[in-house]
Formats: sequence, C-alpha cells, structure tokens
Amino acid sequence: MRKALKFGIAAIALGAAWWGWRSDPVQDALTSATAKEDGSVPLAPYPQRVYWGDTHLHTANSPDAFGFGNRLGPEQALRFARGEQVTATTGATARLARPLDFLVIADHSDGLGFSKMLADAPRFLLPDDRLKRWHDMFNAGPEQSQKATAEMIDLGRDMKNADKIADPKKTAQQAQSIWRASIRTVERFNDPGKFTAFLGFEFTSMPNGNNLHRVVMLRDGFDFGRQVVPAVARASSEPEALWDWMDRYEKLTGGRALAIPHNSNMSNGLMFEMNLPQGGPMTAAYARRRAAHEPVVEATQIKGDSESYGLLSPNDEFAGYGTLGWDKSNLDMTEATTPAMQAGNYVREALKRGLAIEAATGVNPYRFGLIGSTDSHTGLSTADEDNFFGKHTGNEPVAGKDRVNPGVNLGTRSGRFNWNYLAGGYAGVWARANTRAAIFDAMMRREVYATTGPRMTLRVFGGWSFDAAILQGDWVKAGYDQGVPMGGVLPQGQGVPSFVISALKDPIGANLDRVQVVKGWYGADSQMHEKVFDVVWSDPARRQLSDGKLPPVGNTVDLARASYSNSIGAPELATVWRDPEFDPKLRAFYYVRVLEIPTPRWIVYDHLRFGTKITPEMQPITQERAYSSPIWYEPRT
Repeated sequence: MRKALKFGIAAIALGAAWWGWRSDPVQDALTSATAKEDGSVPLAPYPQRVYWGDTHLHTANSPDAFGFGNRLGPEQALRFARGEQVTATTGATARLARPLDFLVIADHSDGLGFSKMLADAPRFLLPDDRLKRWHDMFNAGPEQSQKATAEMIDLGRDMKNADKIADPKKTAQQAQSIWRASIRTVERFNDPGKFTAFLGFEFTSMPNGNNLHRVVMLRDGFDFGRQVVPAVARASSEPEALWDWMDRYEKLTGGRALAIPHNSNMSNGLMFEMNLPQGGPMTAAYARRRAAHEPVVEATQIKGDSESYGLLSPNDEFAGYGTLGWDKSNLDMTEATTPAMQAGNYVREALKRGLAIEAATGVNPYRFGLIGSTDSHTGLSTADEDNFFGKHTGNEPVAGKDRVNPGVNLGTRSGRFNWNYLAGGYAGVWARANTRAAIFDAMMRREVYATTGPRMTLRVFGGWSFDAAILQGDWVKAGYDQGVPMGGVLPQGQGVPSFVISALKDPIGANLDRVQVVKGWYGADSQMHEKVFDVVWSDPARRQLSDGKLPPVGNTVDLARASYSNSIGAPELATVWRDPEFDPKLRAFYYVRVLEIPTPRWIVYDHLRFGTKITPEMQPITQERAYSSPIWYEPRT
C-alpha cells in the first residue's frame, strides 16, 4: 500500500508539471528583477491613517478549499482584494464596495495544492484505490468532492497518519513548486503605497481535532520566500516547531516572520494554556519565545468570535458575540468542549492569564494585539453582511439555493449550521505607509485592532497627563508625544492613567451605540479579575447609567426589508477616561470595545433576496463591533 501511494503521488507530481506548477528559474529571475521596493514610498512621521486588510485568505491551492469547490487561484484573490470585479467559482460576479489595502494569501502548507493535483492527474497513473476514489469524487461534483475532503481531513487529523495520504518527500517537492508559483503572483501584485500583497501560509496544527492553527506572515518579498518551503504540521504539530522554522527562515534570509494564532475558540483549551504544552509550569523562556513570535491574535473571523465568552464573563452582557454553535466542541467535532476547557479558548481570559504568568515568571506570553480576518476559503475576502460570499464555495450566494439552514458537515459531520458563520472580520492597522515593512512593523508593535467587518476608525492612547482639552487640538500627535498607543506598555507614572479614545463609524455603515473599556488585572489575592466600563455612548441625555447598566440604544432593523436606520446612535464617540478603580501596585491591561447600533446579519439579506427561512434562534439582528489591542500597565517592581 505504502509503495503504491508513493507511486501515485509521483504521478500527481508529473501531472502538476503539465499544468505549469514546476519551478521556473527564468520566471524567478524575472520576478526578482521586477519586484517593487518599499523604499520608494515616503513614511509618515507617525501613523496617520488606518489600513484595512485580511491576513487569512485561502485559494484553490488549499486542499480543503479546492475540495469544497473553490477554483479561484491567488491571482483572482488578489484582483478581488484590490477592488476588481471577478467571477466567483459558482459563476456570480463579485466585487468589494471598497478595496482592501493589503492581503495575506494563507493557503494551508500541509497538502499545498494536493487536492487540485489529484483531481487533475491522469487517473491511469494512480494505482492506489484510495487515490483513485478521491480523484473520482473530486471530479463527480460538489457533494462528492466535499466527502472526499472530509475523508482526507479525518485521516490527517492525527498528524501521525499524515503520511498515509502522501509521501512527505514528494509532497515537499510539489509544495515548493506551488509555493514559488503562488509567491511569484503575490510579488507581481504588490504595489507599495497602493496595495500590499504579503507572502504567507497557514500552519495547520490540529492534534486530535483541537485547533492550534497559525497564519505565518512574512515581511519580505519573493527573493526571500523562494529560499524556503513553508513549515508543515505533519512534521510536528507543536508551536515550537513552527517557531524553529521561523528562526531558521530569519537566519537563512535575514528576513522577518510573525505568526498569528486563530480560532482559539475551538482549541479545547489548548491555545492559551497556563502550563507548558508538555506539562509543568510555564517557564520564562517559553513565555518569552511565544511573545516574540506571536505578537497578534486573530480575535474574530468567519468561524466565530474568540474575544470573550459568557461563562467566563457573566457580568458582561455583550460577551460571547458569535460563539453560538462554535462553543460546543473542537474543530472537527470529535471531542466535546467542557466548561473547564473554555478558559483556554478565549482572548480576554488569555490576557488575564498572561498577567498571572508574568507575576510568576517575569514574562507575559500573551501580550498580543487583536486583529480580525476572514478565513474565507472562497478566494474572496468578503466581510460585509450584504456582500458575504460564505465560508467556502458550497455556501456562496446562489439564487434558488438555501445556504442558511444546511449543516456545516464537511460531507459527513453535523451539529453546526451555516447560519452560525459570521460575515467577518478585518484587520485595522495603524502604519506609517501602505508597505510590507510598515504594516508588518505595526503588527509587531501591536498597533492594530479587530473588527467583525465594519470599517470603524478607532484610536486609543494611554498616558498620565491627558485631559478632556486634548481632544480640541492635534490630539493624535500629543498621544504619541505624551503616551503610548494601543498595543503599548505604560510604565508606572504619577497619579491615575488616562486614556484618549476616539471612535468613528464606518463611513457607509451603522452609527455607534457605545464605547467600553475592558480592564483585566492580577489582584493582591493572586486571582485574575475583569471589569467592563461604559465610558461614552450615544444619546446621553436619554440614556443614563442605572446601577452600572446602560439602557439599550434601540433597534431600527426591518427584517422584511433587510434595513436599518441611523436615526439612533452617533457617528462619532470620543472621550478621555480615567480608571476610577486604579491600584498602582497591580498589573493590568485595558482594551476598548466599540459597539454599533443593531443591524441585520447576512442571513437577513439572503431572506430578502432568495426567500430563505430564518428564525429567532439564528440571531438575525446583531451589534457588530471593534476590539482594540490592549494597553498594559506595568508597575515598578
């Protein structure tokens, strides 16, 4: 069997050459000669605008995306992201109302291009029955293709079984060829100052079905990327193995790499552990290494929000956004999620755990910024409720098709439904220019924020001397001169820290309901604590705090028309807030959460267009939001 499999994979490699996926030294040289450099773009003295992007998009080169039906490659994905009209796999025309500023194509490194190669390979060269059957299923239509993909995922969920699918040496050769072709395309679309195309991939670690995925993003261009093959989880699913790859990459090329954990909500407690993955207390060395390699976390995306959870934050009425359906089990639904696991699944709890670990070791492994991205497997970075193309090609919008009610089953599983998918999210980055170097560096310093899709403009500064008068002048420059921006560390100063907060609505979106500050701290009782403060809100004359609670903003959503009105809420909310419960002896973090007024979800737009049935259980009305990266307060020791 093993010999036959190896022969079959060799045949697939031969087929790959026929379709132009072989490395081409001439094209490599041409790509290098025509690459555009960041240095031609002037840098602002400090970040003056936010850049919008998606760090997590899959094309047909991802084995699951192809298996789900996606036929869009990197070029179509990049054209779409920069605002061009493309044709989706299902034949619909697709275009963003507003282009993105940057994109990371993050195809799965394990099995990179495998499904497409298997489907396209000459069948008579596939002697193994399993490969022949998958070949036939991929070519038999969407339903059979999805079942073949589910079989592959089930077989490979335990990385010990990965070599039963394909020979490692052969797949590495194929991956290098496809990787070079992909990054050659990325290089061609990178246009410093106008649109930034990043080299990247997804490290798909999923031990026993528990999600430990990371997106890897490179600061560098084709000349650096072509020297390596992306790290694969089949070699080792441990995050340290990925960090080793990143270290080798940087030593070999002189380049830079960062990793972005995502979908911690389905890790069954493993993403943000208090102890080492191998057991035993967290060490300073491990904590320091994790913080250095993983400066940001994907807090929201299509497969649910990972910011907070109601069980962990019972006093937060807005906790648990988009967690319905995703909180019951690990990624492949092979193990139920117990209440004890939830603390390791969510970002807010991780931020609190980081303070506790820092108290014990002197190092915080979870000092990360927050971003959102899509994790779309359609090749289309859509995060708008009225223009959502789904998680994968099987739930793209098609007239006469119900994409709301079917189960998320990968052909064989059940328990989640398509309406559980979120139309989100995006990453907002405060950078000095729209270039690889400037955006990457902003992520390293954590000057970033997440949204569930809307493009709200959010700025936060922390300092010791801010007062309300600052908002009358050039407060952004003053924020940099006198304090630290989101993602920064505020050392102990005099008095009580103050925070300058400004939130502007999406220019073509909904008004704002309120701005909140989420505080976490490690107490003198050696316990982790949190509190959510409403700090500024719309219509303050009508809405006043009562017993610490703010009345709802109201609801103008018309489900029958898939509409809402900006007759409530505010286009802008700004304030200078001081922590009324500040204790200078205690480590703490502060991040900002901005809520929009209620608006209809994508399922309501489907109801209007296609007559799809929706029910209250599906939560058709939502309050979309943004999450800033924290500012950490560091007391003197």
